Amino acid sequence: MRVIGLMSGTSYDAIDAAAADLRFDGDTLVLRPLGMIGEPYPAELCEALAAALPPAGTTLAEVCRLDTLVGLAFAGAAVRARAELCGGSAELIASHGQTVFHWTDRGRARGTLQIGRPAWIAEETGLPVVADFRPRDIAAGGQGAPLVSLVDLLWLRGRPGTPLALNLGGIANVTAPDGTAFDTGPGNALIDAAVRHRTGRAFDADGRLAARGTVHGPLLRRLLAEPYYARPAPKTTGKELFHEGHLLAALADCADLSDADVVATLTRLTARTVADAVRPLRATEVIVSGGGTRNPVLMAMLDAELPSVPLRLSDGLGLPAAAKEAYAFAVLGFLTLHGLPGTDPRSTGARHASVLGSLTPGRSGFPPLPAGAGRPVRLVVE
Repeated sequence: MRVIGLMSGTSYDAIDAAAADLRFDGDTLVLRPLGMIGEPYPAELCEALAAALPPAGTTLAEVCRLDTLVGLAFAGAAVRARAELCGGSAELIASHGQTVFHWTDRGRARGTLQIGRPAWIAEETGLPVVADFRPRDIAAGGQGAPLVSLVDLLWLRGRPGTPLALNLGGIANVTAPDGTAFDTGPGNALIDAAVRHRTGRAFDADGRLAARGTVHGPLLRRLLAEPYYARPAPKTTGKELFHEGHLLAALADCADLSDADVVATLTRLTARTVADAVRPLRATEVIVSGGGTRNPVLMAMLDAELPSVPLRLSDGLGLPAAAKEAYAFAVLGFLTLHGLPGTDPRSTGARHASVLGSLTPGRSGFPPLPAGAGRPVRLVVE
């Protein structure tokens, strides 16, 4: 089956679309990557999202408007991916949507909201769409994140030692072979917030600003005092906590710090908190993906924090670092259509594994499925 996976992370700057041919070979799920594209959000949509996301307030009218605009943007990315990656032929779209709020209370996830109505995607492409992946796991008592953990577990099974999957998105998350998975804290979120607040730019391109700065010890210690880091797994977080207001509160007594020093300190914060999360898991290698891999300063700091653990880009295992999450949601959508669970309760803390998402039919309904598909035990990338 040819599936297009659509993903926009907590940085809300672009939609990643990855296409793959997926099939079962006994108890193995085989993925053949067909490529990926990135579709930037229009500038006005980025600005509207930034104005509506926590800690800002918004209205139901604006949520409705953004739901439609994001849905249309995802639909445009899907149309482009089908034409450019699939030769005009695909059978299913799996859309994560855009997370705008992840409600946690006293360490437990209570709800989540991803916008980008799948009806717009189905209407524009004519294809069936799987969407709304996270709520079912939360309803089953899970954190609803990190949802890519099941794919990581299947993908890394059979590798020697203790391989660990790390995604450096707006929020960073890890998955260990024993099923332990959780958000470690900010990946790029606070770095991006500081760059936007201090310079008006969207992010620290190539880590150039951090490279000119010096880590400020008192600020780093203040940031590391955030209680989230000490909480046990499973746990999840987002920009509901790690937003510009969180940053400005920490900077209250550091007004004289240069832009470069602030960004260098926040880059070290990400490297330190990820490393602190990785060490107890006794990883023998860390397979890294996500936008943070394009920041050489962050990667160098992470390497220095974990001197005895090799860091490897996911590209070396067949999944491009920039597209791994989009491929992961293609896999989750494929599993949903086959009626198979997309979660591992060890990773999210749910009471049981769940088939994820909602189904929006295409113009011809849903594609016929082979009978008797069973849960895969591993994922192989061709």
